[in-house]
Amino acid sequence: MNQLNDISLVAQVVVFRNTKAFDQLVQKYQSPIRRFFLNQTCGNGELSDDLAQDTFIKAYTNITSFKNLSNFSTWLYRIAYNVFYDYIRSQKQTADLDAREIDNNYCTEQINVGQKMDVYQALGQLKETERTCITLFYMEDVSIDKISTITGIPTGTVKSHLSRGKEKMASYLKQNGYDGNR
Repeated sequence: MNQLNDISLVAQVVVFRNTKAFDQLVQKYQSPIRRFFLNQTCGNGELSDDLAQDTFIKAYTNITSFKNLSNFSTWLYRIAYNVFYDYIRSQKQTADLDAREIDNNYCTEQINVGQKMDVYQALGQLKETERTCITLFYMEDVSIDKISTITGIPTGTVKSHLSRGKEKMASYLKQNGYDGNR
């Protein structure tokens, strides 16, 4: 039923340029998209808001390209994924830093502010693709098949990224006082 409602809202936006229908889509998906960016940026709220806004602007301007071949949410996460990697690429060009240094910059802004920040620190230890897979699977409850569609990574590779990322995070958290008994 949710997918039918999304399709109905998309049709209203495409056919009638109904901005109120798009507002309903934004209200429904703004929290999950912002949370996705918060995890990708290791807690940088301002950047997450900016990237989420860019995602919805791109979704609105390209909504006619939604062909209903996947769920609207999958299509929207694909846009969010591309927005984030466009941002990373722009940072690499302007600062001439590699991805690991950019990741570490995100995660050093608010060190030791509680468990949430510890998770962000652990996420910061992961490669970009591992972090994306972990974020979508464990924090956004997206299936492996949908993660594959969103990222363009084969399902077997998504599973490998999940396994490797989970191991790295567990190791990092264990080294930093989390022994699994909490």
